[in-house]
Amino acid sequence: MNESAIALRLSDVSKNYGPIKALNAVSLTITRGRVHALLGENGAGKSTTVKLLSGLIAPTMGTIEIFGQQARLVSPRSAQEAGIQTAFQEMTLLPDLSVFDNMMLPYSATNRTGMLKRGALRQRLERHFAELDFPISLDLPVNRYNLALQQKLEIARALFRQPQILLLDEPTSTLTASDVNWLGDIIGKLKAEGVTIIFISHRMKEVREFCDDLSILRNGHHVATRPADAFSDTEVVESIVGRSISQVYPKKQLPPTDESVLTLKNVHTSRLNDITIDLKKGEILGVAALQGMGQLDLFQLCFGIEQPDSGTLLLDGQPLTLLSPVDAIRPNIGIGFVPEDRKTEGLLLNQSGLKNTSLPVLDHFSVYGTLNEKNEAQSAAKVFNRIELDRRALWMDAASFSGGNQQKIVIAKWLLARSRILLLFDPTRGIDVGTKHELYELIADFAAMGGSVLFYSTEISEVVNLSHRVHVMYKGEIRETLAGGDIGETRIMDVAMGNLRQAGAQ
Repeated sequence: MNESAIALRLSDVSKNYGPIKALNAVSLTITRGRVHALLGENGAGKSTTVKLLSGLIAPTMGTIEIFGQQARLVSPRSAQEAGIQTAFQEMTLLPDLSVFDNMMLPYSATNRTGMLKRGALRQRLERHFAELDFPISLDLPVNRYNLALQQKLEIARALFRQPQILLLDEPTSTLTASDVNWLGDIIGKLKAEGVTIIFISHRMKEVREFCDDLSILRNGHHVATRPADAFSDTEVVESIVGRSISQVYPKKQLPPTDESVLTLKNVHTSRLNDITIDLKKGEILGVAALQGMGQLDLFQLCFGIEQPDSGTLLLDGQPLTLLSPVDAIRPNIGIGFVPEDRKTEGLLLNQSGLKNTSLPVLDHFSVYGTLNEKNEAQSAAKVFNRIELDRRALWMDAASFSGGNQQKIVIAKWLLARSRILLLFDPTRGIDVGTKHELYELIADFAAMGGSVLFYSTEISEVVNLSHRVHVMYKGEIRETLAGGDIGETRIMDVAMGNLRQAGAQ
């Protein structure tokens, strides 16, 4: 390859953390002006590569060249001076600061007197967001916006610094379908301008749409690099996980009974209108909707985070009152909730996997106020073994684990609590294909053993392939319920966008 065509080259790059090799003699070549996908399971080395290229960590061995020159990326500033910008999956925004202040961090332009040139910067930012077709208030704090808008803001900040090499770390994990299209348009424009993009994702549909080349990492090793169209989807999955997966989704079983478990009748809240659902024993009941159509409110209602203004909740046919999540997790009710953002809503990151798992049911392991730690650990270990979670979670902090294993910890606590109803809100967000497959099997097994699942995913294919029935929501209402052969991505999207007549005609 012509050296002038190479934007980035890693040569025998290793990164060790004591005896652990996060990267092991990885060599990669990234072509200038192309979109290069970097794929692998959680823990394969993708995040380590991003941190190395972002200047957050230094390699133990090996060299990094940028546009033909050896680079020492010893800090984020040095990476940015080399033309590299990163939009991180684990967002670096400061939630209590305004959009304006976040866009300026960590460097702020000043005049000769050291005063921040806010007026000129505001004008530049307004033009920048207008060019991105991203209307947003510069003065509101970031925490006023949902995860999807925060992710778009993370991307917008990286673009504002005009990178020559742009790292997009799971950029679509929280985005809506329209936002993904928005990002696709931006990627197309950047590519036309000669910007090199490294795209880290677990979503093959977007890899196919956006990427020219594809590299796969596994267990810290470089497995393969080819043009993206030279890989079949099966080859990609099997190269990532290192084994054959004959079927991505488990075979869908019919619900074993018609026994109602959780029922909502004519429920109204400020954002939900006349919601009626009937979750059966052994059923995976899917919920499909575009962003902000009331699906989160529905899940929070079923977990006691919100209360209905009117309507009825029933458990096993008997009236149910949920004043808070404390009521939902009681043994005689048995509802567990896997939230959208595991790091802020599902886990205590500085506590061990064991402590996170046992937290909802600590009283089960207490005798006269004294915790039986042996019993606690033995019970958690059985659940960890069931879901194939690394035994080190018994003593290591949740923050030490990959996203997939963190999600397993969140699920483990509801299995330990013996929940019979699981509310799964986008449970595979930001998780690699191998761990996704394990979670699909876990969800199907839970239902097959008589558990009931209310399941929402931003990936419509998951809803289609896992659910026995699907409620499609639009503007706080259930607009259609699909079952059997009627469940399909096209029909779901038609209804989700409010196009009832076209959906009904299919």
